Amino acid sequence: MRTIIIDDDKASVDTLTKKLKKFRDIELCGSTNTCSGGVHLAADTNPEVIFLDVELPDLSGLEFLMQLDKVVRGWCQVVMYTGHPGFMLPAFRLNAFDYLMKPVDDRELKSVITRLREKRDKEESPLNMAAKSSMHKDKLLLYTSTSDFRLVHIQNICTFQYNHDIRQWEVIIAGMPEPLRMKRNTKCDAILDIDDRFVQVSQKFIINIDYLVEVSDNTCLFYPPFEKIKHVKVGRLYRKKLTEKFNAI
Repeated sequence: MRTIIIDDDKASVDTLTKKLKKFRDIELCGSTNTCSGGVHLAADTNPEVIFLDVELPDLSGLEFLMQLDKVVRGWCQVVMYTGHPGFMLPAFRLNAFDYLMKPVDDRELKSVITRLREKRDKEESPLNMAAKSSMHKDKLLLYTSTSDFRLVHIQNICTFQYNHDIRQWEVIIAGMPEPLRMKRNTKCDAILDIDDRFVQVSQKFIINIDYLVEVSDNTCLFYPPFEKIKHVKVGRLYRKKLTEKFNAI
C-alpha cells in the first residue's frame, strides 16, 4: 500500500518510518512536515494510506482531512496519529480510518495495518478496478513548448486563464511553477466540455470549482495549494451560474 507521512516532528517521522518498513506490503512514498507539502506529495504519489498528525505549522490535520477528496483520487485511508486524545471525535466525524496515540504502540500499529489490508481487499471491487484502468481518461494534454507536451491530471488543475498577448488559454496546475499553454485554437466551450468541475467565471477565467473556497470582494479564493491565487475576478454575467454551481456541491 502506497503510504505517506505528514508530521512536523522529525523524531516521530523517523520512528514511524522504521516501524512501517517491517510491513512488506507498505510502500513508503515520502514524508512532509506541512499540510501544503502534504497536498503536493499526495498529488504526486496518489497514496492509499496517509499517517497524519493533528497539529501542523500551516493547517491542522483536521483541515487537511476535510479537503482529502480534493487532494487524492481513488482508494485512500487516513490514520491520525498524535499525542493529543482530544481530537479523536472530530477526526472520526471526518471519516478518519483510525486514531493512534504517540508514541505508536507496535501491536496497535499492526492491528491498524491488518484492518487496512482487509478494507482495501474488500473494497477493491471490479468496478474500482475498471476505474483504475481508465485513469488515463482523466488526463489532459498540454504544451510546454511549440513541440513538447505534457500529460496532467485534470484534478490537479485550478484555473484556465486567457493570455491576450499570445492569444492562447493557459492552465495553472499544482506543482507547476509556470502556467502551461493549450493548443492555440482551443476555444472556451472546448475547455468547459472537458469536465463538469470547470466553470467559467469571466471572459478571461475558467476555474475548477472543487478548489473554490469562497468569493470575497468579487475575487475567487481557493484551497491549497492554490491559496496564493487572488487575481481571478468574477464577471457580472457569470455570477448567477457560478453561485448555482457552488451551492449544488
